[in-house]
Amino acid sequence: MIRIRSVAAAHPLITGVAMLSAVGVLVFVLVYFQPQKLVIDDRVSEPLPSLASGAGSGTDDGAAADGKQGEPAIETLSRGDFQSFEHSTTGQARVIRLADGSRFLRFEQFETSNGPDLRVYLSATPAEGPGETFDDDYVEVGELKGNIGDQNYSIPADVELGRLRSAVVWCERFSVAFGAAPVG
Repeated sequence: MIRIRSVAAAHPLITGVAMLSAVGVLVFVLVYFQPQKLVIDDRVSEPLPSLASGAGSGTDDGAAADGKQGEPAIETLSRGDFQSFEHSTTGQARVIRLADGSRFLRFEQFETSNGPDLRVYLSATPAEGPGETFDDDYVEVGELKGNIGDQNYSIPADVELGRLRSAVVWCERFSVAFGAAPVG
């Protein structure tokens, strides 16, 4: 009579190594690709920046002029609607300037997919793309604060806005644009 033993019974070391490898692959996928972010939304609701706080609350009436003092409290320098690239992205990007000269990139009614390592860029590439060139000539203004909602990003004083044409949500890990809006 021939007796057949399973590989697992014959080689418990192989079974242990296989199970450890499977756990290692699962941990890698969860850490590197972060698929859980596809079902988790990060909501942000920041008010308009103001002079008092530099990034706190303020008022805006479109052109944002304060009739009593005759100076704009918030001036909109440019605005554009997001278009989708690798993930559906909607909302509007605005470049605004406060009376003290400080500038902000503001996302309003913004929504995109969540993902790993998302950054906010001002790019010299037009918002129409090509998408793979958004990271050729850009300025990073921060990590994406949330994939849904209104949010502000301070633009450093030394950034020359005239050469930058789009606001981009960029996935650093996979080098893809989620969405872009014209701002220049």
